[in-house]
Amino acid sequence: MESHKTVDSSPESSTDNFKSTLTSKHPVKLALAIGNSRLHWALFAGETLQEMWDTEPIQVDALQQLSSQEKTEYLVQTVNGSIEQTASKNILNFVTTPAPNIRSTPTLHLPLVLASVVPQQTALWENYPGVRVLTLDKLPLQGLYSSLGIDRALALLGAGTKLGWPILVIDAGTALTFTGADVNQHLVGGAILPGLWLQLSSLGAKTASLPSVSLPENLPQRWAADTASAIQSGVVRVAVAGVRDFIEDWQRLFPSSKIALTGGDRTLLLKYLKEAFPDTVSAVIEAPAAIFWGMEIVDS
Repeated sequence: MESHKTVDSSPESSTDNFKSTLTSKHPVKLALAIGNSRLHWALFAGETLQEMWDTEPIQVDALQQLSSQEKTEYLVQTVNGSIEQTASKNILNFVTTPAPNIRSTPTLHLPLVLASVVPQQTALWENYPGVRVLTLDKLPLQGLYSSLGIDRALALLGAGTKLGWPILVIDAGTALTFTGADVNQHLVGGAILPGLWLQLSSLGAKTASLPSVSLPENLPQRWAADTASAIQSGVVRVAVAGVRDFIEDWQRLFPSSKIALTGGDRTLLLKYLKEAFPDTVSAVIEAPAAIFWGMEIVDS
């Protein structure tokens, strides 16, 4: 049985490599994918993806009193601060968006391509100078419907182009989504349900006596003997069984298709799948950069 793979076009991260990218002879640009919970960033030198990292979303309400020029300067500083923190910490995980500190002369202004599923964030980032906002009509895919999330469509385009068509993309983020296309790059369809973290947090927030719990490191025991473990068992095992069901049905339709797994909870979800249904993961490929592959295709 073929084991799952991780496909990522970025090299090993280092502070020196990160900083050298900014002085690369190739055109340098940033890609920003605004999700429901995080801002997802990528740095490109030419067509090569160099780095990826995440930040907290900007609190839009706090900037309402700023002028358009002040918002522009703030956004340029936010980009600069995000790059500087990521380079200095030499990490590709969460860093904090800097607080407003308006300056008249930005230190660095990189071209920015934007994809967003949060209208308020989109409207704010349109103040960034020269930003290029990606929309569904720019994508070389067939059969898209108007309310399809740009994030799902871009990840589908990126994974299909990189890994081959047909393709099924499973995004384990705030929402857990399935999006598939056939060999003609035509959307077959998909499904959406609350993501693992969202399911857990909603039980803690919307019930009187159930606790908030985190995702376990390993597949939880099915028959739990305490409340917290019972929540983990129910959420994780039902979600994993559902993922398996979608994968198996897709493989029935497209036996040779690859399955790309992306999103913040992808590594844990893949671990759960391997423990519960090891035969199911043979065609699954971790593809954390899928959306950025798609953004580069559209913006090239």
